[in-house]
Amino acid sequence: MTPLLELQQLAIGFKGSEGFSNAVKQSSFTLHRGELVAVVGESGSGKSVTALSILGLLPPAAKVSGRILFHEKNKPPVDLLSITGNELRKTRGNNISMIFQEPMTALNPVFTVGDQVMEALQLHKKISRAEARQRTIKLFSQVRLPDPENTLKKYPHQMSGGQKQRVMIAMAMSCDPSVLIADEPTTALDVTVQKTILELIRELQIKNNMGVLLITHDLGVVADIADTIVVMLKGEIVEQGPAKTILSNPQHPYTKALLACRPAGHPKNKRLPVVSDFMNVSSTVPQNKSTGLIEPDLPGETVLQVENLSVHFPLKKNIFGKPITYFNAVDDVSFTVRQGEILGLVGESGCGKTTLGRTILQLVPATSGRILLHGKDITTIQPSTLRGMRKDLQVVFQDPYGSLNPRLSIGDSITEPLQVHGLLANKKARKEKAISLLEKVNLNGDHFNRYPHEFSGGQRQRICIARALITDPSFLIFDESVSALDVSVQAQVLNLLNDFRKEFNFSALFISHDLSVVHYTCDRIMVMQKGKIVETGSAEQVYNEPVNEYTKKLIAAIPGKEL
Repeated sequence: MTPLLELQQLAIGFKGSEGFSNAVKQSSFTLHRGELVAVVGESGSGKSVTALSILGLLPPAAKVSGRILFHEKNKPPVDLLSITGNELRKTRGNNISMIFQEPMTALNPVFTVGDQVMEALQLHKKISRAEARQRTIKLFSQVRLPDPENTLKKYPHQMSGGQKQRVMIAMAMSCDPSVLIADEPTTALDVTVQKTILELIRELQIKNNMGVLLITHDLGVVADIADTIVVMLKGEIVEQGPAKTILSNPQHPYTKALLACRPAGHPKNKRLPVVSDFMNVSSTVPQNKSTGLIEPDLPGETVLQVENLSVHFPLKKNIFGKPITYFNAVDDVSFTVRQGEILGLVGESGCGKTTLGRTILQLVPATSGRILLHGKDITTIQPSTLRGMRKDLQVVFQDPYGSLNPRLSIGDSITEPLQVHGLLANKKARKEKAISLLEKVNLNGDHFNRYPHEFSGGQRQRICIARALITDPSFLIFDESVSALDVSVQAQVLNLLNDFRKEFNFSALFISHDLSVVHYTCDRIMVMQKGKIVETGSAEQVYNEPVNEYTKKLIAAIPGKEL
């Protein structure tokens, strides 16, 4: 059978200040009509660069060799690397389209989503605006967007992450392409939304007999939908073949590592394997300390007590400016966290979990209820007193790059809390403590004077953890702190948290949309839906014997749980 897309000895390199670097090395694979090929690997493996080369979207500085043959029906094959200008633009969008990783940056914020899809239709199909509008409504209906006609008028910021991704799928499908490239289309989405997006892509692929190239860092994501898997490491294809064969009997140590380091299905109280365990030894089971048991201290006295906490945001005001209707983001929530305990808080986007975390931090005011930290109600104390208590209450945010000041070296970022709270005698002592923590998070003391942009996402998150621990807090909040990381990097960070938990004996609220991560990390789990806690219990009970239907839905949506 003739392939739809054929990559032959593709090599891509970039010339930089430190010389020439090879991003992709002599890579070859094929995509057939009606087939879903998953390209899997960590950040920097070359998978996204490969996808961009197919569409001619690489920067001018890129040096590309090899061939990318596109076999259009009843026409001779076209080498996509040899065409330019109008011919390339005609192919891009008409025959080959792409769903990008981050829909908020891929969509223009000053135009409605309807206008953006209609523009693509009018450009490639040469149809009237009225016809483009009708086709867009039909496309929005196909991707199951609510109320398609009204959705046309919405701007990207008025839609959820999952809805924006559906708009991107509708735009990609608008010209009936033969090839659809989906570059990490579900990164950082809720597991339930992720599941529906992947099912939608698969459904449209079968219906339209397309070839789909799905790029991801998580083998679990593609376990149920991929026909073929291509595994990339440092620009090279290390393994490829039928999905069932790769998942059930992986041959390369790197593929084995990607499967093993996922928390889903991994035993609690055992350290997660990491890539280096597999790449440094010949056996299939890592032999180093990363298989050791975790023995956290048993919970002791109460550190945090939340009583009947509610947070309401005004939705509508009368002519005098007085709110008359409210949105109940957090609705009468109560719980306790004891010394040394990690409490998981799980739920979909919009359920109120991040608002709850921000309210505990007093970044959002509570409407009613109490928050007691070591017995003191922090909702009623003076701001000056609260500032002094903040060294005991720290947070690690979801986006490590956004939470680090790009103008400050990481050393200054880590030592700043010590300076603000007047801790340690002098600058030298603060630097020594910062370097000690950098080494604990597996970074080098020489990194002290480097800046955030010089580190990877996983390294930046470890820097944020070091900064959160610098004041020796008794309570930490982790807000989706591993959701956007590669599974292999996620394993490193989760192992790090377990190490620090034992060493520092802190308590924590661990917020996530992924129950498999929460189950592995936490002692107890609370499930939140529409501002209310709908289920709570031990991690084992909630994960393995859920009672609430919503909890069962979250567990069913975990990708590749049975791997």
